[in-house]
Amino acid sequence: MLAMFAARPKLAALLAGFASATGFAPLNLWPVTLACLTALIVLIERAPDRRAAFTRGWLFGVGHFTLGLNWIAHAFTFQATMPHWFGYGAVILLSLYLAVFPGFATLGAWWIHNKLPSLSMEGQRDLAALPPSRSGVGTNATFVLLLAATWLATEYLRATLFTGFAWNPLGAVLLPTGLGIAATLIGTYGLGALTILAAAALLFTVRRQYRPAAILAAPLLALALWGLLSPAPITPPGAPRIRIVQPNIGQDEKYSAALEQAHFRTLAALSGTPRPAPRLIFWPEAAIPAYLDMEPDWRARLAGLLGPGDLLMTGATKVYFKPDPNSPIGESKLAGANNSLFIVTPDARLLTRYDKSHLVPYGEYLPMRSILEPIGLSRLVPGDADFWPGPGPQSLTLPATLGRPDLKMGVQICYEIIFSGHVIDPANRPAFLFNPSNDAWFGSWGPVQHLAQARLRAIEEGVPIIRSTPTGVSAIIDARGHVVHALGLNRAGFLDSGLPPALPPTLFARLGNWASGLLMLILLGAAIAIRRGKS
Repeated sequence: MLAMFAARPKLAALLAGFASATGFAPLNLWPVTLACLTALIVLIERAPDRRAAFTRGWLFGVGHFTLGLNWIAHAFTFQATMPHWFGYGAVILLSLYLAVFPGFATLGAWWIHNKLPSLSMEGQRDLAALPPSRSGVGTNATFVLLLAATWLATEYLRATLFTGFAWNPLGAVLLPTGLGIAATLIGTYGLGALTILAAAALLFTVRRQYRPAAILAAPLLALALWGLLSPAPITPPGAPRIRIVQPNIGQDEKYSAALEQAHFRTLAALSGTPRPAPRLIFWPEAAIPAYLDMEPDWRARLAGLLGPGDLLMTGATKVYFKPDPNSPIGESKLAGANNSLFIVTPDARLLTRYDKSHLVPYGEYLPMRSILEPIGLSRLVPGDADFWPGPGPQSLTLPATLGRPDLKMGVQICYEIIFSGHVIDPANRPAFLFNPSNDAWFGSWGPVQHLAQARLRAIEEGVPIIRSTPTGVSAIIDARGHVVHALGLNRAGFLDSGLPPALPPTLFARLGNWASGLLMLILLGAAIAIRRGKS
């Protein structure tokens, strides 16, 4: 291994990045991720110039994202207008782009480290050649603090630029360790910085530099103990009753007109019979093929499933039409649509609606349609018109009925839940978040990774999250991020429970991603202070 580092640093970076992705669900091999990050730190420490520092970080990212995002290829098997093999190319192309962000993280840390006053480049190389016990810890500590800061910054940029793609933030690998609770303070991007510091503590230990290892490990262990020993919020006896439905309707049969009635019967049976106690019933994203605001017969069918005081939350599509200039009789054609969540009452009314805001490029809309459509590309969700974005996070009021108090519900449809700091309206804080989703596209890796990211949102915001999906993983997540109940992949069933309580607003809920930014500044300041202390 050491010979590969010296002779083949690019190959070592690529392989380390590939192995690092095993720390995410479903494998959850987080010690492997930490070991791979220690390898990355060594590779960047030894980089002779800026180009090498960027290239090694970029290759690490290519391997990391290629394995971690393999589930995207599965989505193309449901798209008839493009060859299925294109999905594998899409994973590689996306990984080549996303890898730019860890590349800039390693370049930034290397460049700032070598620009800080105290040691000349020659002096740093001389120190690197000495045994760890004689090289001094200041230079190494400075570098890892800088890398933690730049990784935090570039993960935020990855989630933001060009509509953002925040999937699999590095901090998600820490969920099994208890360290995920730190997201209540510093958010998911801050948790990524802690992952770098945990890897650095491991590296210092291997180098027998026990003092900096202890300085880094002590607060990390304290946070992990806090997370592991922190009690789950107790659901009070009088909590609103909820039922989550998972019909196990796969993507290959979801849009079959011949199966429409059978699908409805499945959803109806899993929803149960009306009861005296009011229930909140949750169906998945796009659960029914109806335009509920335009089809009263469908509303009546849904209302027939509800008892007094029940409310049904279901995904469906809201469509918009415009005049067709090519129609000789003045017909209209589809102009656009919203991916929506409707609330249906027992008297067949639509209480309110939430429209998905953060849409999936190439999934729900095709960027540069006039260029890409003529060459045979299309969006993955069937349909001729693109989806339009809604206004953003909102809290919808569920009215009091039969002794149940008013509740405020936030909604994040599918992919929206992965964007840290953008899931609730802070001025109108909800009691819980509902995350209807359709993960049937994404094989066996995508759904469990999606669940992990929903858990991070619950921890950050201190609110429970309810997930309903057609094929899994449907779940009830408490405000500490614990999965209270879950239905696994490719199972039909339902979950009955009381609604877990929300916690008081966390520090992150109050500050948002400014909390992560503050941590970045602290890391940069500590790096500068250590370097000056060694000058």
